[in-house]
Amino acid sequence: MAVPKEKLIHTVEEYLEMERATEERHEFVDGHIYQMAGGSLAHSQICINVAGEIRNALRGKTCQALSPNMKVRSGPYNQGQRTAKGLFSYADLTVVCGAPEFHDTHQDVLLNPTLLIEVLSESTLAFDRGEKFLRYRTHLQSLQQYLLIWQSFPFVELYTRQTNGWLLSEFRELDQTIHLTSLDCRLPLREIYDRITFPEPVEEIEPEEEVKIE
Repeated sequence: MAVPKEKLIHTVEEYLEMERATEERHEFVDGHIYQMAGGSLAHSQICINVAGEIRNALRGKTCQALSPNMKVRSGPYNQGQRTAKGLFSYADLTVVCGAPEFHDTHQDVLLNPTLLIEVLSESTLAFDRGEKFLRYRTHLQSLQQYLLIWQSFPFVELYTRQTNGWLLSEFRELDQTIHLTSLDCRLPLREIYDRITFPEPVEEIEPEEEVKIE
């Protein structure tokens, strides 16, 4: 996550007014506004690879992929009551199944994502894996899967909603294929990391497969 744009506390309405008046992207976390940093070459490559695969897989289905410019709201909000609480964020790729629901008539803040995908970087991985996911799984009842893709080496984390929590599945080999059950489609790791040049090998992360999160 980037540094705060400023230290003042803003309401949701103030944030949305400012965000809609600029071409830069900012996330809103409980009244604080954070400017989003630009992505690396690998980040851009992975985003395009995944978006292409997902879009092709969704042809003829009721689900649709949305660009990184679509905001997602996760948090309580009462229409007509000004508040500084909540999270307004951007995912690297958002998929919604069925009719999309929006925060207001601008139709730029989605309320019912089915799948959210993030390509992790050093500056965002702690937030994306921690606080952001906590809010997603707490407030987005429509969310069925959350996919996290690492840039520096082949490693993908897939969280899938279960009746009693979230199931974590990990993928580390380029010949593996991820089954996105929420979309009924498959995503090969080799396509995710197409044209990616990895840096020198780093110490492997200990596996934590089949972990449930309450």
